[in-house]
Amino acid sequence: MNVKEMDKAYVAGTYKRFPLEIVSGQGSIVKDETGKEYIDLGSGIAVTSFGIGDAGWKQAIIDQMNKVQHMSNLYYTEPCARLAELLCQKTGMKKVFFSNSGAEANECAIKTARKYAAKKHGPNCYTIITLKNSFHGRTITTLAATGQDHYHELFQPLTPGFVHAEANNIEELETLVNQQPTVAIMIECVQGEGGVIPLSPEFVSAAAKIAWEKDILLIVDEVQTGNGRTGQLYAYMHYGIQPDIVSTAKGLAGGLPLGATLLGDKVQDVLGFGDHGSTFGGNPLCCAGALSILSRLDDAFLAQVREKSAYLFQAFENAPGIEAVTGLGLMIGLKTKKPAPQAVAECMEKGVLCLTAKDKVRLLPALNIPMDILKKAAQVILEVCAQ
Repeated sequence: MNVKEMDKAYVAGTYKRFPLEIVSGQGSIVKDETGKEYIDLGSGIAVTSFGIGDAGWKQAIIDQMNKVQHMSNLYYTEPCARLAELLCQKTGMKKVFFSNSGAEANECAIKTARKYAAKKHGPNCYTIITLKNSFHGRTITTLAATGQDHYHELFQPLTPGFVHAEANNIEELETLVNQQPTVAIMIECVQGEGGVIPLSPEFVSAAAKIAWEKDILLIVDEVQTGNGRTGQLYAYMHYGIQPDIVSTAKGLAGGLPLGATLLGDKVQDVLGFGDHGSTFGGNPLCCAGALSILSRLDDAFLAQVREKSAYLFQAFENAPGIEAVTGLGLMIGLKTKKPAPQAVAECMEKGVLCLTAKDKVRLLPALNIPMDILKKAAQVILEVCAQ
């Protein structure tokens, strides 16, 4: 059997894969089994922040591999401690819990919020308000947090304690907060899986104000938006707010599995011995990779991300066949006249790999994609959409 046949025979059928086997790559260029090259504008769904095989990232991992590849969290390891320090220094948060994925980072955020509220307000205070059209993960609890009914249908009963407000509806958010004992408001500043839709500055400011006035927690899910993706280190920084809890993953370790839950002043000491844990969370190899990524996301680099974003928005706005452009930074959604899956398939045929999000073509290129390659890919998308 070839790889595609083997996959169909032995891998659980949870993914509708494109008919494409990727065998190698460098930077933002990947190759299939025939040797055909593609410009990758998906970066593993916002994971390979510096593309494929970045030299500095790879060397950091090799250096750590030559020391120790894994150690139980019963012992200290330097990459874990250094990464936690760097995350706190860059965000103003106080403590970090490491896990393996975005869903796990959100689970930790939810557990932390519930323990905080139970100790402060009693066991009946456990409701978390999230937003309709949100996406927070695929575990039973993070599915409950996700504000999209079609994700819920086959997995009832979900974890109780979540209600969903309309995004950008301040009045509804206030009403829900006042109707029940609320522990936290949980938002994505850009709803990625929901169609690459940024929240309005007014709504985010109002959510932060409500949380402050009601003494409830503000959780920001930065799983897809974080680690430079939007042109700031974290998307909430565009909005001038300071969350109580931040979850992140995806691009943090540049292609290795690592999630992080950042804890602010109110909750930094909520989790005690035995309250939470992870076998692989804080793995030295993953943390070494993340240190390589995070240490390079400085102001000058983020300015380049914003410059590339501005080029793409300018190129696509009012272009033939493109009805709307949404997003922030290098997290972009294109509402195309032709169905998004058709546009993505035609781009793939012409050597450009894109994604979808709801009814949009979604672009998540590597943050360091060279401008000439980005322009070449954009031209292909423009040609496909205009046809």
